[in-house]
Amino acid sequence: MKRKRTGTSKATPSPAALRAARPPGGRTAAAFAPGVKAMHGDGIAIRPAQAADIAQVIALDAQITGIEKSDYWRGIYQRFIKQRQQANEKDQFFLVAAAAGGADAGSVLGFIRGEIRAWEFGSAPCGWAYALSVRPDARLRGIGQALLDGLTTEFRKSGVTRMRTMVARDNRLHLLFFRASGMTAGPYIELERDLR
Repeated sequence: MKRKRTGTSKATPSPAALRAARPPGGRTAAAFAPGVKAMHGDGIAIRPAQAADIAQVIALDAQITGIEKSDYWRGIYQRFIKQRQQANEKDQFFLVAAAAGGADAGSVLGFIRGEIRAWEFGSAPCGWAYALSVRPDARLRGIGQALLDGLTTEFRKSGVTRMRTMVARDNRLHLLFFRASGMTAGPYIELERDLR
């Protein structure tokens, strides 16, 4: 029986390796406006998602999670586009890292999805990173960090001073990545109940 991939790997990079994987000269996507075709250190554009990217986002997410969620991602993209068209509402962000040259030009190498949420459970407005994936064959090139930096920049421009995410306890790759990026345990505890 073939096991499904869960997105974790036996050879999980250390936090030091993740920091070292940043592009030469310390250039990150935070130095660019994501609305502009921002060039990352090794020919990668960090930019808002476009309609032509969604099929690749769906395929990458299915590869990593083992679950194909076409309707979900198409709905996320439609809400993102609708929100971008409303000048006074800028609280949802959907960025991709696309190869900017060579045989892979235009290919989505990774994506990040974030949103500003306010006042749930008494929490002041803060940015949430909801989804982050990088193609396995494109990892350790600073792409995940560039995407996170791009999202961080958008949150800061919107005036929020905190960013949060949620990570599965057994997802060592994501835990190491977010911790290496400066994220620590926050003031809330996630609780759940089985409703079956």
